[in-house]
Amino acid sequence: MPPEEPHQIECHLDRLLEARGLTLAELAARVGVTVANLSILKNDRAKAIRFSTLSALCRELNCQPAELLTFTPR
Repeated sequence: MPPEEPHQIECHLDRLLEARGLTLAELAARVGVTVANLSILKNDRAKAIRFSTLSALCRELNCQPAELLTFTPR
């Protein structure tokens, strides 16, 4: 198997949390995922995200997917 290339998707969860005055724990409870899984997403270590999780995050953060995730060519 070839070595895995790093992805080029950046997550802006920290910025959105700060702008909305929420903690990671509060958001995790609202969305129904663990703090650990949100932390993986927030720190750009996630390899995938379910559409249901993305939808719940956008609902709770009142944002669009493009505000949460961006593609950054390297």
